Amino acid sequence: MRSVDNLDHETEEELHHALRDVSFELNEGGVLGIIGRNGAGKSTLLKILSRITEPTSGTVRIRGRVASLLEVGTGFHPELSGRENVYLNGTILGMHKKEIDSKFDEIVDFSGVAKFLETPIKRYSSGMRVRLAFAVAAFLDPEILIIDEVLAVGDAAFQKKCTSRMGDIAKGGRTVLFVSHQIGVIQQLCTKGLYLAGGRVVEYGEINPVVESYNRSQSSEAGEWTGRTEGQDSNKCKLLELKISSDRSNHRGVIALGGPICFTFIFSKKVKALDIRITIRDSSGNALSYFDSWRRSQDDLLDGDPSDTFECYIPESPLRPGRYTLDLVTHLNRELQDQILGEITFDVEDGVYRGRTFPYPSIPGPVCIDHIWKIGSV
Repeated sequence: MRSVDNLDHETEEELHHALRDVSFELNEGGVLGIIGRNGAGKSTLLKILSRITEPTSGTVRIRGRVASLLEVGTGFHPELSGRENVYLNGTILGMHKKEIDSKFDEIVDFSGVAKFLETPIKRYSSGMRVRLAFAVAAFLDPEILIIDEVLAVGDAAFQKKCTSRMGDIAKGGRTVLFVSHQIGVIQQLCTKGLYLAGGRVVEYGEINPVVESYNRSQSSEAGEWTGRTEGQDSNKCKLLELKISSDRSNHRGVIALGGPICFTFIFSKKVKALDIRITIRDSSGNALSYFDSWRRSQDDLLDGDPSDTFECYIPESPLRPGRYTLDLVTHLNRELQDQILGEITFDVEDGVYRGRTFPYPSIPGPVCIDHIWKIGSV
């Protein structure tokens, strides 16, 4: 797949290949996890497999009915109600009305939007749209299910429901292709892995060796992130830059156990009521903690003038030595603005937590818990 803008004026070397020499085979009932950094070509590959985008060269052979969930509200008509869109999507998948009727109650129950079924989709929040879209894709019995990282828009409880449902689908013998930066979920659900970098296949095979290869390849740079410039929606409030620092470390991106952490976010617009959602993950992609600027405490200072800079400060980090990943999802007036998943990393080094020294990275467990020892009865 290539970008062909100004093709007559560019040489072959100047063309950008979104995908190149990508070749793999997935048998019926296979569950494939596709991993790689942003810009690796994962979403482009799914669009080609979903027949949304035609490849410039090469062929794709698919046998079976395909359901795809690639973006929030994929396949929905904004003027139609939730009920009408369920039937529209089912019809697009080639199902008869009787088949859709038999699954309708399950779809509505799973999505949790029963009260808004007669409301036009354009009035749904991004979270409501993704819940309904996933329910439609997952319950209308596709033979092949293709899912991008769009599930990150939903809340933690819904993500857990989706993971469980995808596990049921995989155990039922249907074929699943799943893109995610949550490596733990990939390893939990998938039997095969495809690691992409720069539009090329780095490794394809059993999931654990592929994940190990991906983890080894991660850049040693940590604690700084500079936003993408291509393909940005100028109407959205996008993250331009993120810096992670600690008062107890001389190296940006390296945090001392027990020390403070300051996340400084710089956005493309000055706004006031920006909802910033942070998930900290361990090296396997397991979520350790979640922060949301919408859930205020009396110590928060978010009542000033509109700004393009926001900070999140952790006075005392309980994270043990190791590398961690920060996922970021932002909303403005309930609309999704930006999401950066699996790209932002920072390191934690030895330190002191509540008077206890932890110089041993091999100690099991990702976090320290404050505790008190006593001898004798309390």
